[in-house]
Amino acid sequence: MSSNRTNYSSGAKWEDIVGYSRAVKIGNVIEVTGTVAVDEHNQLIGEGDAYLQTKFILQKIESVLLQAGASLKDVVRTRMFVTDIAQWEAYGKAHGEVFKDIKPCTTMVEVSRLIAPEYLIEIEATAVLSNS
Repeated sequence: MSSNRTNYSSGAKWEDIVGYSRAVKIGNVIEVTGTVAVDEHNQLIGEGDAYLQTKFILQKIESVLLQAGASLKDVVRTRMFVTDIAQWEAYGKAHGEVFKDIKPCTTMVEVSRLIAPEYLIEIEATAVLSNS
């Protein structure tokens, strides 16, 4: 592993089983893995509510970015995987409240399902720290 690389863990048992990190920072780039609306006790937040799940996920993403020395202002791309594209306005409202002034590139794609049926959305993020 390069000394330029830092892995951030959430402590979830799945990280070792599947072989992934919550986030990885290499140089000035931070990639945040697909994130769903579960808290540190593996409890779903916002059951059946696309807006609340999205808000909670973005808070989780912000938390790991802060650990990595970044903030939401450094986010340049988000990817939203949703199970019901008809709810795009609810997902979009929550995303817009967080990113209305930052305006990263984003993608919203409907998928047939996520790893558990109660998850309505999963979000990935990429952040780039400025060199200044």
